[in-house]
Formats: sequence, C-alpha cells, structure tokens
Amino acid sequence: MTLSNLCIVLGLGVAVPQLYGLSNPAAFRDALRKFPRHTGIGYVLMTIATAWFLWHVKQENIADFSAFKPFMYAGFAALGLGTCIFLKDFLAVRGLALVLMLLAKLVLDAQRWHPSEWRWVLGVWAYVWIVAGIWFTVSPWRCRDIIEWKTATDTRLKIGCALRLALGVLVAVLGATVFRTGH
Repeated sequence: MTLSNLCIVLGLGVAVPQLYGLSNPAAFRDALRKFPRHTGIGYVLMTIATAWFLWHVKQENIADFSAFKPFMYAGFAALGLGTCIFLKDFLAVRGLALVLMLLAKLVLDAQRWHPSEWRWVLGVWAYVWIVAGIWFTVSPWRCRDIIEWKTATDTRLKIGCALRLALGVLVAVLGATVFRTGH
C-alpha cells in the first residue's frame, strides 16, 4: 500500500466516526463506554492482531530464526487463542492495543523515506499509538478510565470528536496531496 493510500484510509477511518459522535453524542458515548469490555469486538481485534503478527513472522528472513519458525507460528497462534479464552476481561482493549502497535509499524515503514517534512505528522501519531498500545496492554482498565473521562460531558465529547475529525481530515488531505508525490 502506498503512503498516499494509507493516509487516505487512516484519515477517513478516523474522521468518519467523529461525524457520528458530533451528530449523535449520546449514542456515540454509549458505544464508546461499552467498547472496553465488548468481547465480540475483542475476538475480532485479537484475530486481526494474531493473523497480522503471524504474517510478519512469516515475512522475517533472519536465518537464525528459520529453524524455529514452525514453533513460533504455533506459539504465537496459541498465545492469540489463549488470550481470547483466558483473558476475556478487557479483551477489546488488548486487541486494540496490539492492532495499534502493528498499525504503527505499517505507518512508520511507509513514511520513513518520504522526502516531505509532513511525514512527521504520521511518525508522531504512530509513536502515540505505540505508547498507547504498550500502556493499554499493561493496564487495559486505563482505556476504560480515559473513555469515561473523555465522554463525561457532551462538551468534552464534542471537543474530542472535533479534534480527531481535524486530525483525520489533515491526514487524508496529506495523503491526497503531499504524499501523492515522492514515492
């Protein structure tokens, strides 16, 4: 995927839900507050994260690991499955944390050699995802607490939605303009 297309998808992926949050804050608040303990979404996110990570293991060509790859596949697949079975509490947050870290790798790899200084918008955003992913993996209840704080009032929720909408639009516009060139 090109940096341009990645930015357009990410930007719109962030911006579109914020429109819903601005137009229907009560329903958006309810959906956000249910997210941390939503097991169904957790299964989906953990499946995505496990499959994506296994794909990265398959792509790895370090000869030192080649003999261990079958064991690594089995171990990481068992870890993903075991998480879904034994760590159902905050499973959605744990799945989101893993997806955020894998998405950060994708973004950092895509933006690394682009000549524009605007690439740093993506780099900083990706490192925020990494920090959030690590933090939410270690203490997933913090995600619930952050959501509770961000949705405590309609004003706070709408300000957050507006800021995320602006970021999403910025990233999509960068993808459609600045990042169309240079690769």
